[in-house]
Amino acid sequence: MSEQSGGGGSRCPMCGAAMFKRHCKYVCPQHGVVADCADPFTF
Repeated sequence: MSEQSGGGGSRCPMCGAAMFKRHCKYVCPQHGVVADCADPFTF
């Protein structure tokens, strides 16, 4: 199973695009890395 997933969960708070998770980071296809697992909030 890949670490990248695009269909399931988090949305970018700036544009609403579906984000994917990679190496403990949430990545938006428009904005790049938006959050990581060290952030004090969850998506």
